[in-house]
Amino acid sequence: MAYRAVKPLTVAVSAVVMALAMITAVEAANLYRYRDDLGVVVVDWQIPPEYVAGGYEVLNEAGLVVEVVPKALSAEEAGVAESAAAARARAQREAERQQQHDESLLRRYSSTEDIEAARERSLSDLKIRVSMLKSNQRSLRQRVENAQARVAEAERSGLAIRPGDVATIDSLKQEMAVTDRAIAERQAQIEAVSRAYQADIDRFGELQGLVELRRTLERPQP
Repeated sequence: MAYRAVKPLTVAVSAVVMALAMITAVEAANLYRYRDDLGVVVVDWQIPPEYVAGGYEVLNEAGLVVEVVPKALSAEEAGVAESAAAARARAQREAERQQQHDESLLRRYSSTEDIEAARERSLSDLKIRVSMLKSNQRSLRQRVENAQARVAEAERSGLAIRPGDVATIDSLKQEMAVTDRAIAERQAQIEAVSRAYQADIDRFGELQGLVELRRTLERPQP
């Protein structure tokens, strides 16, 4: 008897719940449009959980799209998208840097001859520094040779070698090594400056060509 008394109540409650759910669904303002696992477009009041990751559109009561939820990207797809975005950002920065450099070239120089003259001034200063370093290197080498000659003479004569000569030789050799590195750095700088100025000369020529082309296109045709 207890079982028969509970069953009608359970049925009634279930009916009320289903009715409320139907009312809520009918009164809902938005629909959802998505594709199922067969690729078929489906429009419904709700989206099965397994299709949410595939992306969907939200439609208002007039059937217009009010929101687009994109497909969830996999880790690999997200990495590719991030790499592409980073590449675009780098390209944009490079384009801005090139534009600033071009504007600077056109402000500073009026011809390729001006750039060549500036290059010669810069290289002349660097070459003078290298010449001074090499002169200092020759002086250091001579001092080392003199100290080594004194040590050799003392050895041949059976005399005690002066500790100062040995220390001087070691110190001078260390200074020579430092000077060698400085010369190499200056020479590398000369090569880098030469390349940079040559790039400016080439780019300036390209800009002049573009300016001339624009003028030609702007001239009225006979």
